[in-house]
Amino acid sequence: MYPEKEITDMELAEDWDGMHFGLYYQHELTGVVSLFIKGNTAQFRKMAVLPPDQGKGFGLQLLQYVVDYCKEQGIKTIWCNARVSAINFYKKLNFTTQGEPYEQNQIMYVKMELDLQAF
Repeated sequence: MYPEKEITDMELAEDWDGMHFGLYYQHELTGVVSLFIKGNTAQFRKMAVLPPDQGKGFGLQLLQYVVDYCKEQGIKTIWCNARVSAINFYKKLNFTTQGEPYEQNQIMYVKMELDLQAF
């Protein structure tokens, strides 16, 4: 997610409450995402693919797996705070923007959501 930072910089207190998924390619952890479920809503965070492996479809595969998992669990909505630069990535899986973009740590984000009952 932030190659210039240490892994401990990404830790959050609530990480222990989440489920963490990884995608391996050629025996190397290549992509990760964390999922936090509250009732019938899920938020995913910390989605990342190693820079040399971006653009190869690994992120879409990983996110599709998480979406399918949420459907199996009866989750109605899944959402994330997406970088504005990644909006088109999430739109490939039918996520829609919600609200206005905002800035955090000098990066523009927007909430994106997928209604799992619609599919």
